[in-house]
Amino acid sequence: MFVRDRMSSPVTTVTPDTPYQEALRLMRERKFRRLPVVDADQKLVGIVSERDLLHASPSPATSLSVWEMNYLLSKLKVEQLMTSKVVVVSPDTPLEEAARLMVEHRLGGLPVVDPQRQVVGLITETDIFKAFVEMLGTGQPGVRLTLQVYGGVGTLSKLTTAIAQLGGNIVSVGTFDVDLDGTASLLIEVVGVREEQLVEALEALGDHVVDVRTI
Repeated sequence: MFVRDRMSSPVTTVTPDTPYQEALRLMRERKFRRLPVVDADQKLVGIVSERDLLHASPSPATSLSVWEMNYLLSKLKVEQLMTSKVVVVSPDTPLEEAARLMVEHRLGGLPVVDPQRQVVGLITETDIFKAFVEMLGTGQPGVRLTLQVYGGVGTLSKLTTAIAQLGGNIVSVGTFDVDLDGTASLLIEVVGVREEQLVEALEALGDHVVDVRTI
């Protein structure tokens, strides 16, 4: 799965000379938390977040009058608040790489750009979460197992063969916490087989069933 499969497009953007109040209005009306900032050629030059805009708002303890505050805010432009060094991805970036970049840089979203650095989309943490839920939470009734397996050659093949021989079908699978010794936590959801049958068959393979539940 790639960023292009999950990104929002087209994207609402602003320019460096967009007034602060206009950017904030756009975010609130359209329920955005960030806006890419583009130049006259629609090339990315920065990004501004809701947090950036709210941090620029006067404190409730300010001694300025409402008129003074509105006057000062009307003079404020996006270019004074935006972040210029932007982490970006392309439409062909794997979704897991986009997720890694968000975690590494503590970001809630990434602009998606083409080779000319024109903005073609936006991928957010919500898009990543939705994909994660779809991959691991199919919504189908079945048996959910967490296994500790050794990641040697043929391990997954033996597991899938054992489940197929029971008449079961794997509808989702994910691997987590791969250790240096080759062991890993495997999360699978299976339909068409009883819980007791699965546990017995998988334990017979040498896999350790950490958790099992019917959902």
